[in-house]
Amino acid sequence: MEGNVAEGLPSTHLDDSVDRTLEKGVRRLVSSEVGLPVRYFEQLYTFGDQERAPGGRELAVAYLALTRFQATHGPGGHGPDGQGPGRPRWRSCYELFPWEDWRGGRPAMLDEVVTPALDRWLAAGATDDLPTRRERAELTFGLGHARWDPVRVLDRYELLFELALVEEARSKPGVEAHGPGLGVPLALDHRRIAAAALERLRGKLAYRPVVFEVLPETFSLSRLQQVVEAFAGQVLHKQNFRRLVASANLVEPTGESDQRTGGRPAELYRFRREVLRERPAPGLGLRRLGGP
Repeated sequence: MEGNVAEGLPSTHLDDSVDRTLEKGVRRLVSSEVGLPVRYFEQLYTFGDQERAPGGRELAVAYLALTRFQATHGPGGHGPDGQGPGRPRWRSCYELFPWEDWRGGRPAMLDEVVTPALDRWLAAGATDDLPTRRERAELTFGLGHARWDPVRVLDRYELLFELALVEEARSKPGVEAHGPGLGVPLALDHRRIAAAALERLRGKLAYRPVVFEVLPETFSLSRLQQVVEAFAGQVLHKQNFRRLVASANLVEPTGESDQRTGGRPAELYRFRREVLRERPAPGLGLRRLGGP
């Protein structure tokens, strides 16, 4: 937050004089406003809810773009800042969605804040609506006999919005707030867009090797696991992960090693691009890796 103005995602309006297609507009945005090289991008979703922007209905076509890790880091050393005129800066997705990060164990806010709010929501529902509400709560947050599904990112954000546990929901008349809002808020519906992007990334791990779009050309298996864990928001068993990578045949050794580990040199690998021709859906599925 800067003053009372919420941060937002990088965005631009289409310029009919230069943007013949939506994709050209996205590439112009990334190159001129963000200033980071994009390895991969795809259209995410079209957002056009009636109240998404003040002053009338406005459609937003969101894109998911991935950039390779840069040597230049943003504040706190977490990632690259943009070099464009807007000077966009790095923001971890888990600052926006702290309930999604299980790498340090089950987030305490789920039991301290979310579960009591769900109980109030269930108690406030009509009797004939209670089974539907309970099923939604259990499937979304992995309660009862349901397991936590890391891919249900957007479902969780939208239910937290309905519960008024995120700041963006609290500006509406008649909304009763309990305690501070969870996570860092974004302008308009930008956090909803970011939730859709994280959900898409987690889902694509199962059938597309998107993780290699953000890694350098060569990497250690430990670094690969760290990046997959960052995407998934969960800690993975080292040996199980390496067996899965080996069976998927996604990487190949370079014959080189990283001497900067401070201990035993780490063998370096590269993405084996031939796998794209060998299988229609090469990837690392979260459900195969095991959930938290």
